[in-house]
Amino acid sequence: MLIERILRRSGPIAFAREAFVSQIIVRSLLIVLLMAGLLAAFVWIAARKADELSIVRQQKLIATVLEQNFRSIAHDQEAATVWDDSVDELRRRPINPRWLDDNLGIWFHTYYGHDAILIVDPRDRLIYAMREGQRDDIAGTARIARTVAQPLLTELRMRMRQGTPVQRASAVLTPGAIDLGIVNGHPAIISAKPIVSDTGERPQVPGSEYVHVSIRYLDGSFIADLARRYQLGDGHFTAEPPRDGRLSRVALRTRGGTLLGYFAWDPYRPGSAMLGQVAPALVASLLVVFGIVAWLLGRISNSTLQLSAAKSHAQHLADHDPLTSLANRAQFDRRLAAALDQMRQSGRPLALLYIDLDHFKNVNDHLGHPTGDQLIRALSGILSGLAPDDVVARLGGDEFAIIHFADDAAKSAERLAQAIHRALAKPIDLGDGEVLVGASIGIAVAPRDAGDPVELVRKADIALYEAKRGGRRRHAFYTAAMGERIRERNEIEAELREAMRTGDGLDIVYQPCFEARSGALIGAEALIRWQNARRGAMLPNQFIPIAEECGLIETLNEWVLEQACLAAARWPAGTISVNLSAVQLRNATLAERVFSILKRTRLAPSRLELEITETSFLDSSEKCRRNLGWLRDVGVRIALDDFGTGYSSFKHLAGFEVDRVKIDQSFVSTIEPGRPGSPVIQAIVDLARVSGLETTAEGVESEQQRLYLTSIGCDVLQGFLLAEPVSAAQVEARFIEAQAGA
Repeated sequence: MLIERILRRSGPIAFAREAFVSQIIVRSLLIVLLMAGLLAAFVWIAARKADELSIVRQQKLIATVLEQNFRSIAHDQEAATVWDDSVDELRRRPINPRWLDDNLGIWFHTYYGHDAILIVDPRDRLIYAMREGQRDDIAGTARIARTVAQPLLTELRMRMRQGTPVQRASAVLTPGAIDLGIVNGHPAIISAKPIVSDTGERPQVPGSEYVHVSIRYLDGSFIADLARRYQLGDGHFTAEPPRDGRLSRVALRTRGGTLLGYFAWDPYRPGSAMLGQVAPALVASLLVVFGIVAWLLGRISNSTLQLSAAKSHAQHLADHDPLTSLANRAQFDRRLAAALDQMRQSGRPLALLYIDLDHFKNVNDHLGHPTGDQLIRALSGILSGLAPDDVVARLGGDEFAIIHFADDAAKSAERLAQAIHRALAKPIDLGDGEVLVGASIGIAVAPRDAGDPVELVRKADIALYEAKRGGRRRHAFYTAAMGERIRERNEIEAELREAMRTGDGLDIVYQPCFEARSGALIGAEALIRWQNARRGAMLPNQFIPIAEECGLIETLNEWVLEQACLAAARWPAGTISVNLSAVQLRNATLAERVFSILKRTRLAPSRLELEITETSFLDSSEKCRRNLGWLRDVGVRIALDDFGTGYSSFKHLAGFEVDRVKIDQSFVSTIEPGRPGSPVIQAIVDLARVSGLETTAEGVESEQQRLYLTSIGCDVLQGFLLAEPVSAAQVEARFIEAQAGA
């Protein structure tokens, strides 16, 4: 009432102004209260959602972890089951039980925590048993082998007899059979793995191997370790669904769908924890105060924060790789220059490591670029963890660099390189699967090798090239000899380019091929030769790899193909065989180019046979399928060269149209006087005949080899015993002579 009297005395304008202000205040208060209520509701809903999402994530995590642990048990077994010594010891009579304890039995309990181990012979008779770290009675354990393990043994032996393949990208080395079951009253993982040779030098009839059966109880240390590792409250196994509604659970079922029980735990609820820690009264008061302040200050600071964030992000992108957040090339160049300046002032040396993943392109081609990106991120984490005090940079693609500081830089860099190799010797978990890769590492040390950034980088790159050339998965320090080899390689490349431009020195010889039984000449294989003006005669293995590296191989091979087709077109009969490179196979225009050469040379397609190596054929399979199909459609024949030195499996030929396999001369050379022959060649010939493929044996140099190969049904022979490489004119003369004699 007092306020109304004052407002009336102030006049109608003042009253109206105060009323307007009151309305603004009331509306503002209502807005603030509404915001506070909405915020409280949002926090409560967010807490509930956070709890629900957390529980779902935990369930997915535990399901994934359980599945990975199941797989890891089979992986653990391969530490001793893929081993020549295991095969030898089980064949030895009498079997040494102490050796089985130390390598196939008790050792799995002490090292991996496996609860029981069974070993059965090829007739599925139990010959060894271990339970909970002690050798067990075989007679008492035989019931387990018959009831629990027998289905897995039957399945595994069938898979071994059928030759079930193991996926190339998998970390598993051999087939296996795994399931859940009840063992001695315990829910357990049961995994059966064959005991096989790791080198392939201990042949066994598929399906007749000794089998190693590992059992891990789920209600013992396995679940306890799992709960402790992932901080799961009250993690335990229960046969019945938990009655406590607060507990979360993951069902454990056999492959047949039989429910064994549940892994249950008290899930972490972040939303409830947050709400429980903040007092309701404090929340109410702070919501009002901070809501108003946040509303007022938020509008002012929002633009500033956005500008600051954009500036920070731009600065970060300028100095860091966007995929890995490591230093990029620009920052690496600055840090290397600064490090070398510091080295000159302090006298403390440093090492530069250049790191390149081996066969990273295969990961992108076979698993996709997203998986390749995951692998790059995982490798960046590994390198950063191994060199936390160094500058780790990604220079692009799968190429990394480390600026390594140490008092004894060379020895310290050696240890770091070895640590990288050890880390990459284990499969890298990418979430959806595991990938096993290696790395080649080149190392240059300053000031020993160079004190200039550009020169130090160049020498580290030369060392990296040497590491790759030496077989990959290795590291190499720069030496002056490497620089000399690079110089010589560059000179050979320049000389080869000049020889291809002028045609001087390059020539083709022809290795005749003969029908095995009749001895008749049926064709020849084109082989390139290079008479270098400075270096003399150079074999293909001296300059073909250089042609592949510098991008000349397609042009060179097309020249060989055209010259060979021209020569064969003048022969009265016979076929001509020409090698194709992996680069040509990946070229989408291969078929079109071959058609063009056949048209220009007027050679019938049926007289041309293109040879591809087994490794390049499989690595390029998806890209070359269409090319090979088109070529065969017009009559060109396809041969698989050097068969037996790569994957050596006819199952890889499924879906590809190949006419012939060529048995590598390394197998033919094993046929010697006093020896019965080669079972490998016999197997290849028999399988080829069943598959409808012809066979050619290379490198026949003795009469015994010729007789043996002919006797087992090899179709075509090739080698110095029959004829050395000759000119095209000499091959033509032989054909004419053969026709005249007929």
